[in-house]
Amino acid sequence: MISPGLAAHGRPLGDRRGPGPAARRTQRAGKRRSHLRPLALLGLLLLAAAPAFGKAPPPGRQTLAPMLERVLPAVVNIVTRTQIRVQRHPLLDDPFFRRFFDLPEPEREKMGVGSGVIVDASHGYIVTNHHVIDGADVITVTLRDRRRFQARVVGTDPEADVAVLQIDAKDLHAIPLGDSDTLRVGDFVVAIGSPFGLGQTVTYGIVSALGRSGLGIEGYENFIQTDASINPGNSGGPLLTTDGMLVGINAAIVGPSGGNIGIGFAIPSNMVRAIMQQLVRHGEVRRGYLGVVIQDLTPELAQAFGLDRREGAVIARVFPDSPAQKAGVRPGDVVVRADGHPIRDGAALRNAIGLVRAGESMRLEILRDGKRKILRVRVGDPEQTRAAGGTFSRKLAGALLGPIPGGHPLHGRLEGVAVLEVERGSAAWQAGLRPGDVILSVNRIRVTRVPELRKAIGSPEEALLLYLLRGDEAFYVVIE
Repeated sequence: MISPGLAAHGRPLGDRRGPGPAARRTQRAGKRRSHLRPLALLGLLLLAAAPAFGKAPPPGRQTLAPMLERVLPAVVNIVTRTQIRVQRHPLLDDPFFRRFFDLPEPEREKMGVGSGVIVDASHGYIVTNHHVIDGADVITVTLRDRRRFQARVVGTDPEADVAVLQIDAKDLHAIPLGDSDTLRVGDFVVAIGSPFGLGQTVTYGIVSALGRSGLGIEGYENFIQTDASINPGNSGGPLLTTDGMLVGINAAIVGPSGGNIGIGFAIPSNMVRAIMQQLVRHGEVRRGYLGVVIQDLTPELAQAFGLDRREGAVIARVFPDSPAQKAGVRPGDVVVRADGHPIRDGAALRNAIGLVRAGESMRLEILRDGKRKILRVRVGDPEQTRAAGGTFSRKLAGALLGPIPGGHPLHGRLEGVAVLEVERGSAAWQAGLRPGDVILSVNRIRVTRVPELRKAIGSPEEALLLYLLRGDEAFYVVIE
């Protein structure tokens, strides 16, 4: 998760080399020029104060030590090991041949580091980031008291970058999830993790911003931004208030070189709680389907709708036979609250929908013609809108088609049928379809949903003309 401006911090980055010879000479010269008397006096003062170390701080001293003593036992270090198979020609299996040409071994081990936080001591549940444990063969959790355990994965949600682990251990300490909705910009917060493999490290700062989205880091983004120092290895560690409430899970940083420059991001605890509940109960997150296209409420749109507000999400389109249409949602409705939470923009509404499991209901507060209305929508199951391509045409056999998923960059911004999966070697694979492609038209007929695609195909034996969008490129594909 590293890009020119953004870096996930699950692995060491940066230059750890010490100062060069010239710098070392300067440091040594500085030491020779230092004044000995002030240093000697400082040493005597430290010796005089030594007996007081470990006792209660003097009256009036501001410190986070009592809070940290409570929470640090719940913060864990995570080390992952992944066996990577090295592809080779069968002739290269000969040990002499590999040794003569200094070829790599068939397999090598990749290690990763990160952090986590125990949130349920009785069950041994640990919350961390998905990217910390993604693809790992062995996950080792080390507690503050240096006990080590092999963890099992309860479930992961790649789109929100949340994972839940479990260890079988006694005498655990936990930090319960707090209410991240109570945070305000300017609140003091504490980040804990193991940056660069140094072990538990505590940093201090403030909440710089709330509701950060559109960064392209995750599929569902609602980040807490903080200037508390977060570095590689802090991924999955806790973001705490000064009274020890867990309000976020550290996830990413902004830094050209991968190091901290005072811009870090954490996943809000309320989002983590909703995802964790699904992972613990079902082992996965099955996000619901509403059937709408969403856009931000811009000042221009607000003026056109005659609204005196600047926050909300506009329903640009409602798909036929969708849960939204059945609940009475109409194009032009402005959603201002979802399940009691304020909706600032389209990303906030997408996040709210993404946290509702298929089959459950959500309460939408909308503005329609300047009047407030309350609608209750029963969120649909996206699996019911998916279909195997082979059921439409043998030329699409091996492809799973459906709505554009929440983690897709075009979700909520474009109408089309997404290629969700493609089996390697299948007819769809050989035709050039790849996961992530979006089908915009079939045989020059615009398609926005799977049923429309079914109708546009016509005879299963006829050739297909597909108009695809892949990343920033649009092109035609003929399948005969």
